Amino acid sequence: MYYAEDFGSIKKKEMRMDKYQDGCIYHVYNIGRNEEAIFFEDRNYKYLIRKMIHNYKMYGVNIIAFCFMPNHFHLLLKQESGGSISEFLDITFAAYDSSTINQEERSGDLFETEPKIVQIKKKEYLKYLIWYIHNNPMKAGMIKRIEEWKHSNYLECIGRHKAYPFDLNIINEFYGSQAEYKLFGRTTGNDIDPGIEKSGYLIDNV
Repeated sequence: MYYAEDFGSIKKKEMRMDKYQDGCIYHVYNIGRNEEAIFFEDRNYKYLIRKMIHNYKMYGVNIIAFCFMPNHFHLLLKQESGGSISEFLDITFAAYDSSTINQEERSGDLFETEPKIVQIKKKEYLKYLIWYIHNNPMKAGMIKRIEEWKHSNYLECIGRHKAYPFDLNIINEFYGSQAEYKLFGRTTGNDIDPGIEKSGYLIDNV
């Protein structure tokens, strides 16, 4: 059985600094307030990706996988030695939140809650989780081919694109090669292992 440990809210910085451990991998996800959009235009997706690229090395974070959907996002992050996922999330999303709220001339919070955090403790879970994250737009029926979705790093993970500088060694470690990851995704499709689906840690209804 696959499992993960829920570390809950990261609302208070002083309460969360010790929640992240060097060398550990975390699934971070969140949804818009009232399940409303958090991305309104193509430039919003691009802005957040630029912020991640600018900040990830500065705060000692490796971005293994990400997928941005209209009203929610998924990140799979590894905290490197001496790094701080907390600060990476703070700085990156504070900038995005402020920019987007100003753009839309709205008040209040962009997101429903603070991000949900799950530490990944089983390799089997991680193997399916990477695919689950990338497959989000396909499962939602937004595209016909996974390669069509521009707002994830799936194409990097299968060796088709090199726009993002993130370390993808973990893809080779868990799947054998980028080609094997592509094959794994095609074989798995929407049939995520039931142990993962029932864990309560995946947003599969948005």
